[in-house]
Amino acid sequence: MATDYDEVRSDVKESQDSSLQALQSANAPDARSVVREMDETDAFDDAISPGGEFVAEELVVQVIPQAQDEFTCHSCFLVRHRSQVAREKNSHTYCVDCEG
Repeated sequence: MATDYDEVRSDVKESQDSSLQALQSANAPDARSVVREMDETDAFDDAISPGGEFVAEELVVQVIPQAQDEFTCHSCFLVRHRSQVAREKNSHTYCVDCEG
């Protein structure tokens, strides 16, 4: 007797139909409601830090002006002591690290 191995078995066919019916009858969320929920959570993303906590503090930084014995490197833009000057060209000062 010849057997067709490509044919779906009856027990497999019944289980596929029952699982499809179970999925259709399940209380799946509506696609619009999912999009609406995502939009609501996106509104809160601006106030939440990467750690997930609300941040309501302002950053307070004291700015100290550049001293007489310091310079700003024209290459790396770091404030360095005058002892680290490597060269000056066209009124631009470069540090030892950038020139080395």
